[in-house]
Amino acid sequence: MSALNQPHFQDVEKAREYLESLRWPNGPICPHCGVVSPDHYRLTGASHRPGLLKCKDCRSQFSVTVGTVFERSKIALNVWLQATFLLSSSKKGMSSHQLHRTLGVTYKTAWFMSHRIREAMTDFQTPRKLGFGPEGQGSIVEADETYWGNSYKDGKKILGYREKMKIVSLVERGGPVRSIHVTNVTSKNIKQILKSNVSPLAHLMTDDAPVYIGKKDVAKHSRVNHKRKEYVRGIAHTNTVEGFFSILKRGLIGTYHHVGEQHLQRYCREFDFRYNHRESLGVTDHERTSAALRQIGGKRLTYRRTHAAA
Repeated sequence: MSALNQPHFQDVEKAREYLESLRWPNGPICPHCGVVSPDHYRLTGASHRPGLLKCKDCRSQFSVTVGTVFERSKIALNVWLQATFLLSSSKKGMSSHQLHRTLGVTYKTAWFMSHRIREAMTDFQTPRKLGFGPEGQGSIVEADETYWGNSYKDGKKILGYREKMKIVSLVERGGPVRSIHVTNVTSKNIKQILKSNVSPLAHLMTDDAPVYIGKKDVAKHSRVNHKRKEYVRGIAHTNTVEGFFSILKRGLIGTYHHVGEQHLQRYCREFDFRYNHRESLGVTDHERTSAALRQIGGKRLTYRRTHAAA
């Protein structure tokens, strides 16, 4: 059976039940006061919208979509779940035009939906620092930067990378990736990124770019000299992070084609999410979609905010 033929993708009520089971495994949680209880009142009848509950503590009304990226949407909940599945299961992403054709919604709606789902894919919790291995031992973290954007501006070819968008990615070998869109790749910016995201116990591996010289915030720093055609020296290499860049760029170039700089960070988070829940870690498309749906809470995103910086 096709994945999209499952009941929660086809029926609104089944979709609501499915989302409630994912978000509230221990009973409904009131988004207004935070009380968790299976005894919240379910309001039924023609005067109440489907799925409406009333908190037995603060007496406020709520549903499973209140306080989430799905709140106040006129799109059917099962269509939201379909969109989340399609965006989560497509390795290089899915364009808003493809979503609009597949789901039967307008392009403007599909564009807004895709950005709200990217917001759900973002982990706003304080993440652990990369390179903090098991039993308190450091592990390997690869760092590299990439440049993306049009090679032409006003009909003239851009000779350097100054006008292009800059992305710095950190990959823990065998673990997660974390990508940050930066205005400029400078030694000062790189130092701040490493200090905020990499454990002092980590073994950092980079190429020979000058911005990585003299990094003393990690236990060990190994570099490979790409200018001299040195790409691997023992365990020292940046092939893992460059492999991630290949997926990221194929998605940006082949699927999305054009990404405004104000939205680039959200796209980076989308590719980070899929990489961190990849199949090689034993995560299926269904589990990856469920992981995104569990993160929809506390991330209201309006159309006006979507056009602002990520």
